[in-house]
Amino acid sequence: MKKTTLLNQALSEVVAGMGHGDLLVIGDYGLPCPKGVRRIDLALRPGIPAFLDVVETTLAELQVEAAVVARETAERNPAVQEGLTRLLGGVPVTTVSHEELKEISARAVALVRTGECTPYANVILRAGVTF
Repeated sequence: MKKTTLLNQALSEVVAGMGHGDLLVIGDYGLPCPKGVRRIDLALRPGIPAFLDVVETTLAELQVEAAVVARETAERNPAVQEGLTRLLGGVPVTTVSHEELKEISARAVALVRTGECTPYANVILRAGVTF
């Protein structure tokens, strides 16, 4: 059995298969998944699992060199913005419009859909290397 914190098989497979520079989107329940991007749907009911819980668990497994967040997040969802800042630590974060975030999502390896039902609870993580 798997020993580390990320137990979801589909998400674990995606993380294990990512290379340097690959993108992974973690989003709220309403974020559209672009055609051709694998969707990993973790949503069970509104709020479960929470966006920040999924981000935290994913960060325990994925080496991240950069992140992208919508500009609107800071104003419209300060709790998520503060949580991302805490979880990402020193990872460089680029802010773009929500529309740009959705466009960038089309280049992702996968989009993880959480049960989060608050606005702008979305992040794009760019894989780094451990060496």
